[in-house]
Amino acid sequence: MSDPRTARARGSAVEGLAAEWLEEQGLTLLGRNHHAKGGELDLVMQDGDTLVFVEVKHRQTTRYGHPLETVTAPKQRRLIRAARTYLAREQRTCPCRFDILAAVGTPPALTFEWVKAAFAAF
Repeated sequence: MSDPRTARARGSAVEGLAAEWLEEQGLTLLGRNHHAKGGELDLVMQDGDTLVFVEVKHRQTTRYGHPLETVTAPKQRRLIRAARTYLAREQRTCPCRFDILAAVGTPPALTFEWVKAAFAAF
């Protein structure tokens, strides 16, 4: 069994690289790891007038499936609940979307696949 501290550190490193990659694509990072009722928002970013909640999923290989496959309907519901809590806490009303950024490989050598508006919520 892997050490959870190592897994957390690896996850944090992947999220940092993912945020940098998305900033290179033109998004602005507003926050990381926002804990909210029922879930956690990996990255909160701004894309023009749109607030973007980005779920970052990582796998070292796709041997046992692609990271995109892990964002199931229950996971989507948790993300939506967390986003609603975030919006209420921040008192924000604006267009929003949910993106998924799949990362495959070992940091820093990652390949990203970005799915914009991966699922609808609002």
